[in-house]
Amino acid sequence: MTLRIDISGLPAERLRFAASPLAELTAMLHVLAEPGHHPQLAGWAGDVWAGLRPELAERLREAEFLWRSSQADFLIPARPRPTLAEELDDVDRIDDETYVRAALVTTCGSNRVHFGTPSPLTDAAARERALDIAQARGALQEAFAERLLADPAAVRARVRHTLEQCAEAFFDAAWTGVAVQLATDLRVKNDLLKRQGIEAALASVSGAVTLAPDGDCIIVDKLQDKATAARGNGVTFIPSVFGRPHLVAVHAPGWQPVVQYPVAEPSPSEPVSLETVTLRLEALAHPVRLRLLRTLARGPHTTGELAHAWELTPPEVSRHLAVLRRTGLLTAHRHGRYVRYTLNLPDLTALGTDLLAAVLR
Repeated sequence: MTLRIDISGLPAERLRFAASPLAELTAMLHVLAEPGHHPQLAGWAGDVWAGLRPELAERLREAEFLWRSSQADFLIPARPRPTLAEELDDVDRIDDETYVRAALVTTCGSNRVHFGTPSPLTDAAARERALDIAQARGALQEAFAERLLADPAAVRARVRHTLEQCAEAFFDAAWTGVAVQLATDLRVKNDLLKRQGIEAALASVSGAVTLAPDGDCIIVDKLQDKATAARGNGVTFIPSVFGRPHLVAVHAPGWQPVVQYPVAEPSPSEPVSLETVTLRLEALAHPVRLRLLRTLARGPHTTGELAHAWELTPPEVSRHLAVLRRTGLLTAHRHGRYVRYTLNLPDLTALGTDLLAAVLR
């Protein structure tokens, strides 16, 4: 399960390491939406939620579609700017079609509204398909998708205003603290790139990022097998303090490849009983169950969604989910006619930070 970025013929200077205020704000918003992914930041998230004005808190919940289970590509800029305002200006220059397709990414970084297919802005069947997918993901996402398809300009303006309010409420203060850590990391990465080359720089990013033996491809351990090409635009690597332990990759057609990687070291896990470890590791030993687990780590899914994502039959998925549920790693909740399965992240964390990091990449 890898993302392969073709860099054949790419000059070394087209591989960039740069900090992005917008990407770090997106990482913070993901922490607020999924604090269970980031137990070391639970206190920060709690303090931020407690201090938010009710109006802003509601705005974050209504737009969490953009950063909860995966991040919309326009929130991880390929050409980072010094300020959040400049990066938001760049987002404003994206056309509605590109923006809407990126915003309708619903799970694990997989584009459910593919390039080359009819646009949901102009094609009724594509619109209904997009809304059906959003409905299966939950009421918030369904409502957001309906507003986005009905009036993209209004939604875009509201999202920008929400992000600007976040800057005032918590981002500006947090950015002042993390900017030093990001700058330190960038000095190390750029020095390695200059003195020792691409392979050494990639090795310092993460053990999950490697250079192929022929030097023509960057390989990133991700949920699904994907491929993209840097071509003449290059590849951008963005460090993140709040993004740990995720590796976020922009790889959709039409977008320049970007990888947002964690800077901070993982914190140690708390010990659990040997019996619990044994039962859960046995459940995770099957490769299909591990794939399902990695998908569920991005957010709740139905049996049908999991079957479609991995080209399995619903009964086969159900059998694997039953094994995981018996160990306590999953819970099931009914929402109308859908039953969605949720990963118990604290129990997964107890198995070890290496496993947690691998699952959440």
